[in-house]
Order: sequence, then structure tokens, then C-alpha cells
Amino acid sequence: MIDVVGAALVHEGRVLAARRTHPPEAAGRWELPGGKVEDGETRDAALVREIAEELGCRIVLDHWLDGAVRIGPRHRLLVALAHVVEGEPRPHEHDLVRWLGPDELDDVDWLEPDRPFLPELGRLLRGHVGRPGQ
Repeated sequence: MIDVVGAALVHEGRVLAARRTHPPEAAGRWELPGGKVEDGETRDAALVREIAEELGCRIVLDHWLDGAVRIGPRHRLLVALAHVVEGEPRPHEHDLVRWLGPDELDDVDWLEPDRPFLPELGRLLRGHVGRPGQ
């Protein structure tokens, strides 16, 4: 099983969603940004690397959300709550990013693997998770 890691980047009670441009079947749909864990890499390190590549900012992980979601026969998605500590998220591999409050999570068309994490994320956002100022 290959781990795919996603970041629920939280700031001021909102989470960052990123809109995919590829592959064609995912284009125009939204996800929590991230990617595959490479051989010899920890999940934490992979997520920090992926966000730097995809959004050009540095993050710190707070904790992993509950559960994992299978993506086909060989992959599973895990999601971590995190916050930006350097830079401003700018899409490099996506065409758009958007900060969503807990009542806006249903406003975008999420990719199926991200959907099971949304209820917990909504509860956390309503509790205004994150570090001071986050």
C-alpha cells in the first residue's frame, strides 16, 4: 500500500482547497493538496515537501486526522492538519486555491477520497483549531 498524504492547511478558521488541472478526470475538482510518500520518506516529510512543491510555502504539521481512505487497489489517503509558517500558498500545480470556512466546505466539488475527512475537518474549523492567530 502506497501512502498519499494531504494537508488540511488551516488559517483563521478556514481550510485551503486546491483545484486540480490534471488528470482530465480530476480537472476542475477540489482537493486537500499533497501527494505520494516516496521510498525512505516519512509521511510528515513527504507532506512538507509536497506543499513546498505545489504551493511554494513551508508548513508545520499539527496532527493527523482520523482514518485513511483507499484510492484504488494500491494507494491510501491520509490527511494532516497543518499551518503555514513561511510564504503565502500560491498554486503551482493547481489553477486555483481557495480558503473555505466550515459552512463553505460543500461549496466546491471535492475529489471522492477527500470527502470522508470533511465532517471531522468541519468540526475542527467550527472549534477554530490551530495555533494562536491560526
